[in-house]
Amino acid sequence: MTSTGPEVFDKTIQTTNIWLNEIMADHGGDRQVAWHILGAVLKALRDRLPADLSAHLGAELPLLIRGLYYDQYQPSRQPDITRSQEAFLERVEEGLADIRPVDPAKATQTVFRVITHHIDLGQSAKVREALPKDLQALWPESVGV
Repeated sequence: MTSTGPEVFDKTIQTTNIWLNEIMADHGGDRQVAWHILGAVLKALRDRLPADLSAHLGAELPLLIRGLYYDQYQPSRQPDITRSQEAFLERVEEGLADIRPVDPAKATQTVFRVITHHIDLGQSAKVREALPKDLQALWPESVGV
């Protein structure tokens, strides 16, 4: 056991900080803002996916981020059949209501890029393909960051 707890806790904190640092690179150095951006986009994405694909994506996330992802999850309401980019971005914007103004489209692009960079390429491709074409436009084409 390490000084901060079992290794799994240390690893998830380290990985979560890497994700947050990548978000902060686009949205400023406020870790709380980055955490809210991550949560708002992940929850909007989770709720837009079919429950089985949502669960597969959740399984790929670091433990701490997985907790954020599943916070207030109601699988019986899935998927939200949001068809437009505008409606999706409204959901993200609602999730960002308690922080300083953040462009929901830029926040979404940032989180989609972080997901693509850190989770299995095949899984991220399945998630991207499950989205309507105009939402796919916010997803990066490659894993390069």
